[in-house]
Amino acid sequence: MEGKAPKAPTYVIGVGLTKFVKPRGKIDYTELGFEAGVKALLDAHINYDDVDAGIACYCYGDSTCGQRVFYQFGMTQIPILNVNNNCSTGSTGLYLGRKLIAGSMANAVLVVGFEKMFPGSLQSFFDDRAHPGERAVEMTKATRGYTTAPRPLQLFGNAGREYMEKFGARNEDLAEIARVNHEHSKRNPYSQFQDEYTLEQIMGSRTVYDPLTKLQCCPTSDGGAAAVLVSQAFLDARPHLKDQAVLIAGQQLATDAPSLFSSSSIDLVGNEMTRKAAKDAYMEAGVQASDFQVCELHDCFSTNELVALDALGLCDHGKAHEMVRKGDITYGGRIVVNPSGGLISKGHPLGATGIAQCAELVWHLRGWANNRLVHGTTVALQHNLGLGGAAVVTVYKRADGRTAQAVSNVEVSKVSGMGYNPAVEAKGFTRSQVDQVRSKKAHSAWALADTLEKAEARF
Repeated sequence: MEGKAPKAPTYVIGVGLTKFVKPRGKIDYTELGFEAGVKALLDAHINYDDVDAGIACYCYGDSTCGQRVFYQFGMTQIPILNVNNNCSTGSTGLYLGRKLIAGSMANAVLVVGFEKMFPGSLQSFFDDRAHPGERAVEMTKATRGYTTAPRPLQLFGNAGREYMEKFGARNEDLAEIARVNHEHSKRNPYSQFQDEYTLEQIMGSRTVYDPLTKLQCCPTSDGGAAAVLVSQAFLDARPHLKDQAVLIAGQQLATDAPSLFSSSSIDLVGNEMTRKAAKDAYMEAGVQASDFQVCELHDCFSTNELVALDALGLCDHGKAHEMVRKGDITYGGRIVVNPSGGLISKGHPLGATGIAQCAELVWHLRGWANNRLVHGTTVALQHNLGLGGAAVVTVYKRADGRTAQAVSNVEVSKVSGMGYNPAVEAKGFTRSQVDQVRSKKAHSAWALADTLEKAEARF
């Protein structure tokens, strides 16, 4: 499959998000998945009866949580797949949906990601068997030692240390990455945090694992995201949607190479699989790294944004910190990285993250993200990483081939299906709107239960 285009094109015609919030156990995954899915279906202007397959993306939950969520839209007996691929779960779902469409196995796929997490650092629940990351832990012990700090902190923190040692990056560069992401989040209504910080505040916050401070780390989050993927034939039958359709022009999911255990801390966080996925996705889309105007990048820690900028080819090798110093990761610079606020500030509900990245880029390419729009966008880049490992890199272009132009909130509200601009307002939906998108032929009040009432209470 390397460098080869799929048999048929795949388009994103609808996206939906919930707010990302602190995990306090107050919102169940049933509500998160339902809200995101309803919004995506409204945005796509289709009914659930039009959907041929469903893909549910989550890491924490029992094995058929996807069916529990999708049955709320309708019990149409379509295939429903449950996906768990660590932090890249959401984009893995998009990858699978695209494969179904490219292989002529579906014309419309609804991908829903949701996560109800526990407060604090990520944790394992299966202590009676080998952990999939145990070999990485052993490599860390052998090369840099191992402490009581959470495993992801040590892995990504050590990668940052190595980049600093090899190429001359400084603590200030890592703090600047976090400062930019926090500043961007002020304009994203779905962000868990919307506070701006100075460089000094970020560097002065509590050190959790040198060189990382608390404000350079993503939080655990509850949240949901959804996307509707369709075929060329499906889109051609709905020409009125072509202005908002976004083409997945290139995409690759890559896993680790033997270099994972090279004794390099940078390699240990998936450096080569990111490079592989980027190379293949760029080749398929016919683009180069210099073509991108906007990027949603997996910044679970500021150190990972530093090494990912390098692995994605957005800078010369070993020069990511210089890119940061020049202001080339924000507005007015070379490329706007994480206009959503990124994982650091927007939040990181594992199963929803990759799909939320997709939604942000779709809104930019449509010209809807008008409070944070990257003007003149023609091609957008997504990077989603899961240790263990899987890296998904996706290239998006407008279906009509045009350059994104700003669309006013008034105009968006007329075409969004929700009556407002979902890119700049995190609002809800009405019962009549829910009735528009739930199955007409196979809906079940028993399956929906009180989810709608709970969602309405939050709105």
